[in-house]
Amino acid sequence: MAEPTGPASPGDKESGLPGNLSRRDRRRLVVSALARPSLIAVVLLVVYFLIPLDHVGDISGALTLFAGIAIVVVLGWWQIRKIMAAEYPAAQAIEALTTVVAFYLVLFATVFYRMSVVNPGSFDEELSRIDALYFCLTVFATVGFGDIVPVGQAARVVVSVQMVLNLIFIALGLRLVTAAVQWRRRHRRDD
Repeated sequence: MAEPTGPASPGDKESGLPGNLSRRDRRRLVVSALARPSLIAVVLLVVYFLIPLDHVGDISGALTLFAGIAIVVVLGWWQIRKIMAAEYPAAQAIEALTTVVAFYLVLFATVFYRMSVVNPGSFDEELSRIDALYFCLTVFATVGFGDIVPVGQAARVVVSVQMVLNLIFIALGLRLVTAAVQWRRRHRRDD
C-alpha cells in the first residue's frame, strides 16, 4: 500500500523528486537511478580488468586518451539530453553523473596503466591495474597521497590533463546537469 503524501505538488525541495510520489515510489526511483549506472560501472571495471592491455604501442595510448575524452563529452551531452526529456529529471541526473564519472575514471585508469606498461619509467613504480585505478581516484579526488608519482614527462602531462579536466568536469558538468534538471522541471510544469 502506497503511503499518502498529501496533495500533489510540483516537487519536494529536500529530495528533488516530485511531491506526488509515495515514499516507496521515490525510493524505487532513486534505487533504479543508481542501479543502471552502477551496473554499467561494474561492467566497465570488468572490461578494464579483463581486456589485454599489456601489448600496446605508445601512439595508441594518445589515441585512447583523445578518443576516450571525446566519448566522455558525447556521453555527457547525451545524458544532458536525457535529463531534459526525463519525467523525473533529478533521478535521471543521478544516473547521468554516475555513468559519466564511471566511464571517465576507467578511461584515465586505462591510460595510466597503459603508460606504465609501455614505459615503465612513467611513474615512480610500475603500476598494476589496481594501482592505476587507485592513482586515478586519488588524482580525481584531489587527495594525492604521493605514494604513486608521475615521473616521466608524458605521465606528468596526462596527469595534468586529468587535473584540468577534473576541474572542468566538476564545475561545468555539475552546472550543466543542474541547469538541465531545472529546465526540465520548468518545462514539465508548462506541459
